[in-house]
Amino acid sequence: MNGLNIYELRRYIEHAIANQEELDLIILGLDFFMFNTFLENQPSFSENRLEKRHISLADFVNITFSSDALIASKETIVESKKNPPDNIGYGENGFMPYRNPDPEKTQWRFKNSINVYYNFNAKYQLSTPLDELKKIVDLCQQHKIKLISFISPSHVTQWEAIRATGEWSTFEDWKREVVEITPVFDFSGYNSITSEPIYNEMENYTDNSHYTPKVGNLILNRILDYEQEEVPEDFGILINPGNIESHLTKIRQDREVWAKNNPDEVKLVKEIKDKYDEKLAEKADK
Repeated sequence: MNGLNIYELRRYIEHAIANQEELDLIILGLDFFMFNTFLENQPSFSENRLEKRHISLADFVNITFSSDALIASKETIVESKKNPPDNIGYGENGFMPYRNPDPEKTQWRFKNSINVYYNFNAKYQLSTPLDELKKIVDLCQQHKIKLISFISPSHVTQWEAIRATGEWSTFEDWKREVVEITPVFDFSGYNSITSEPIYNEMENYTDNSHYTPKVGNLILNRILDYEQEEVPEDFGILINPGNIESHLTKIRQDREVWAKNNPDEVKLVKEIKDKYDEKLAEKADK
């Protein structure tokens, strides 16, 4: 599920509950952008598909008989015979492999991802109160499902992009509102994982918002209390109303240290934002 908003997430959870009566655990990854009022539903999202145990008639017809589907199927078959894929599915742990990212294009991927963030979230309004998150928590309680929530560990350049749009205080307010609804493991901030320098052969990230299976495993270790000795001490802090303010203060302090030591990455994010603003101004003048 790529780039979905919090409403879509809640509806997919309802769909999962309707189709999996034995469901007893949900691990919920939360991102700031999900709660942007201006973030519309994905084009592929359809209410007609949800909470059903069978494919809808409309989807069946479109998949089976559309000319696009037939052409795509033919092209897939031809291409697969030429180059059989090594692994096109999800791994055993649920991760979809980011197959063989070109290390020579790491800088490009980061710049592109930061641009994408600006394109979708430069205009931001927090959908407060966080009603959809509250509905998810209530759903899990009603169905006796254990809910573990975490804030995703995007790369520090993602946090700098939020800062560049002037929404850092909104980002903090979002966390304050989240912990009023549910405790959450916060993997964001300027920690030993998220602050990995940008270079060709990165261990933790493929771009600024997508982390590697290694990082995913560290997240699971932390929240499931498994092999904690493998997880860096500063990665994944369980926050609640009692410690949220000290936690936010610590992140601000960590950011100042990181920015002082990494002026090139601070400059990179700012330059991308400046170019984005210039393009907006040019469009407005036309």
